[in-house]
Amino acid sequence: MIAAGKKLIFGLSTAMLVALFCMPVLATQNASQAIKVEVVQTDGVYSLLRGGQPYHVKGAGIDDGDIDAFAKHGGNSFRTWSVVDGKGRTGQELLDKAQKLGLTVSLNLPLGAEHWGFDYSDEAAVAAQFEEIKKHVLKYKDHPALLTWIIGNELNYDFTNPKVFDAINDIAKMIKEVDPNHPTTTTLAGFDKRALAFIEERASALDFVSFQMYGSLVVLPKFLKEIDYKKPFFVTEWGAVGHWEVGKTLWKAPVEFTSSEKADNYLKGYTKTLESVSNQLLGNYVFLWGQKQERTPTWYSMFLKSGESTETVDVMHYIWNDKWPENRAPIVKTMLLKGRNAHSNIALSPNQTVTARFLVKDPDKDKLRYRWELMFESKATEAGGAKEVIPPVITGLVKGDGKSVKLTAPGRVGAYRLFAYAYDDKGHVAHANIPFYVTK
Repeated sequence: MIAAGKKLIFGLSTAMLVALFCMPVLATQNASQAIKVEVVQTDGVYSLLRGGQPYHVKGAGIDDGDIDAFAKHGGNSFRTWSVVDGKGRTGQELLDKAQKLGLTVSLNLPLGAEHWGFDYSDEAAVAAQFEEIKKHVLKYKDHPALLTWIIGNELNYDFTNPKVFDAINDIAKMIKEVDPNHPTTTTLAGFDKRALAFIEERASALDFVSFQMYGSLVVLPKFLKEIDYKKPFFVTEWGAVGHWEVGKTLWKAPVEFTSSEKADNYLKGYTKTLESVSNQLLGNYVFLWGQKQERTPTWYSMFLKSGESTETVDVMHYIWNDKWPENRAPIVKTMLLKGRNAHSNIALSPNQTVTARFLVKDPDKDKLRYRWELMFESKATEAGGAKEVIPPVITGLVKGDGKSVKLTAPGRVGAYRLFAYAYDDKGHVAHANIPFYVTK
């Protein structure tokens, strides 16, 4: 048996022998591909070093968005919410794509959340989760496009069990042992002083904390000053004012900003707030480079599902490049229904016909094409970014396809929303919507 074995070994081809004996060498070469990322402080200013050089994050959250377009607009780093994104792209595929385009990735390690039913007092479940996360860390830790690890997402949302921070800390400690090259963070919904206190007490292994703030972003400097928070941080979600933060109609429908109002808010959020805390801000990731349904199909989306970009993309292009794109999205002046705006608690009778107008200007004088869409008002009550059902579209009640159309109110009592879109057919779009109610 031994002789036969020797004959088999020495009967291997040269190529097979090279492959066999080079396996450990290849593994070592792969490990050496990791680029070390550090959090450093110089003269009271925190920053990231990547490969020993300052690294300024120009970031966006991307789930199912166009990564090529992100790179072309000047972004250099994107964050995820899992190790598999909304298009089914794996962590390996995302990191490889980033490497090809010269980007980095803050990769999210998905942890169970209490508000989704995970019990952090269940030791077996916590241990199983730890082992699953460790597999992901070992799999991706040596990729040169990896920037940071995000441990969970908004685990403070509606939490009651502080043991969640013990679990975060155990994972952060494990990462430090197996991966000395990449910092760790966890994201908090809002500037949560209670969660910050628990992190200080129970999760000191984290390198820094990340905040996710929408309308409240404007008061971030005030919050930092109130508790004398001097540590470094990311802002891993920011952008539109949240649907929970805006004015509502009498029937509790949130009033959405137009695409141009959002663009103004993005620019102010960056220049007035994020730049003002740059001594502590390690990086930021705007939300959302892509499209998703959350109360409406357009609320947090920087793109339409069909791919057209909104004015918010122009703003981020300006922020990342210090110049505006050559061709820009149309600008919304106003949208009116029955001569009134979205804040007006518009009530219509069943089958009543009224006029809707969408006034838009294109900065490049491109010819505009209009589209109108009538939908039932969303009945979603999900929170924390959970997947929502898209309300049905109602056809046949909007007559016309220009900037002014006739709307016939549905015959059924209830809440509805009329959407207007203006396309320049250069890849850009402007949009607005008005909620209304059909009364008895």
